Amino acid sequence: MDNIHNITCPNCQHQFDVEQALSGKIQQKLKADFEKEKIRLDQSIAAKEAALKAQTLAFEEKKKKENEIFKEKLSQAIGQKESELKKVIQGDFELKIKAQQEELERRTKQVMKLKDAEIELEKTKRLMQEQAKDIELKLQKQMQEEILAKEELIKKRVQESAELKLKEKDKMLEDQKKLIEEMKRKSEQGSMQLQGEVQELAIEEFLQTHFPFDLIEEIKKGARGGDCVQVVQTRDNANCGKIYYESKRTKEFQPAWIEKFKTDIRRIGADVGVLVTQAYPKNMTSMGQLNGIWICSFREFKSLCFVLRDSIIKIAGVKASNLNKGDKMELLYNYMTSNEFKLQVEGIVEGFTQMQNDLQKEKNAMQKIWNQREKQIQKVLHNTKGMYGSIKGLAGNAIGTIDSLELGS
Repeated sequence: MDNIHNITCPNCQHQFDVEQALSGKIQQKLKADFEKEKIRLDQSIAAKEAALKAQTLAFEEKKKKENEIFKEKLSQAIGQKESELKKVIQGDFELKIKAQQEELERRTKQVMKLKDAEIELEKTKRLMQEQAKDIELKLQKQMQEEILAKEELIKKRVQESAELKLKEKDKMLEDQKKLIEEMKRKSEQGSMQLQGEVQELAIEEFLQTHFPFDLIEEIKKGARGGDCVQVVQTRDNANCGKIYYESKRTKEFQPAWIEKFKTDIRRIGADVGVLVTQAYPKNMTSMGQLNGIWICSFREFKSLCFVLRDSIIKIAGVKASNLNKGDKMELLYNYMTSNEFKLQVEGIVEGFTQMQNDLQKEKNAMQKIWNQREKQIQKVLHNTKGMYGSIKGLAGNAIGTIDSLELGS
């Protein structure tokens, strides 16, 4: 069996194993084929790696460009959005500030006018008081001089006459006392009348200043009735109605004024009567109605006249649009004379009185509003920074840095 696999060389007679010989050649051939395949595979792998590297470089370049474009667009979008927000907020803020400033200036002017009027009234009041005091001092001096002269005359007559002359002297002294009392009474009446005239003029001036469209008619001294009539007029209606004003500036309220004033109101055909007085009736400490007549102080008059005028204009409008509708007018009249309407008017007047106090409060509130607007702007910037941080957290360093939105900016 071994000789089958052995071959003898005819030249050198050397024997060798056929299988080994064939195996060696096969191995050499396989090795050569393997080396060729390996070289081919290495070349293929190298080519694929080069292609992959080129693709990777192209992808990175494309990614870089796209990131730059995205970063630029994002920066532009954020800048545009921030600019739009700032414009909207700034515009709204400026409009509101302008409106508040205009309202503040308007109310400040009103307050200044009221203060100027009060100062002028106070000056007039002091002047009248000084004049009244001067008149009183002159009268007292004159009376004292007359008394001294008469006493001197009486003393001389007493020395020259008998008991009858003494009685005449006593009578003359008594007459002089009565004369002094009468002169004092007339002096006080003159001072009170002067004060009343000052308030009458102040009422007329206030009405003429604040209601230039209305007709303010003065009641002449000595005529029957109140002090002035306000004929309410609008652009559409030349005579909406009449408000009758009477001024009283005495130390005590006289109940008889009410009935007399109501008679005067009916006589002149006025719609509303207002009694401006320094002294209130019993059981009244502030503005209110008494037997259909509005009673108020001069300070309350400044608010009440606006409310009553507005009510008369509304009633005139209802009359014009509801002719021949007696039931509605009766209901309206009942409402105007009801306690509910009285309470509403008092509430409105209190609101007018509170306006001056509110003006100062609004000044303080303006500072608070400015602080709130500043906080709102800071909130918008804070949210913009938050949005920028979130996007940058997702995209990483691919998002470029925006200095105005970075920490510490």
